[in-house]
Amino acid sequence: MTLELRDRIVVDPDILVGKPIVRGTRISVEQVLGHLADGWSESDILSEYPSLTHDDIIACLGYAHDLVSEESLFHTAA
Repeated sequence: MTLELRDRIVVDPDILVGKPIVRGTRISVEQVLGHLADGWSESDILSEYPSLTHDDIIACLGYAHDLVSEESLFHTAA
């Protein structure tokens, strides 16, 4: 994710108990991703949350990508 997009996502312990949010809002990355997972289109999200931009949505996706790309799964014998 580019530095410009990365700067759009912030973590502030005083806002939403420290969940990652879109800078300048109380809209969490989780909320945006949840709407996308539920089938909302970008235009649906932007209509419901007029303070968000296309780049904010892309930043949420990039944030999730970065988390998943750093995750390692280890299978253990059962």
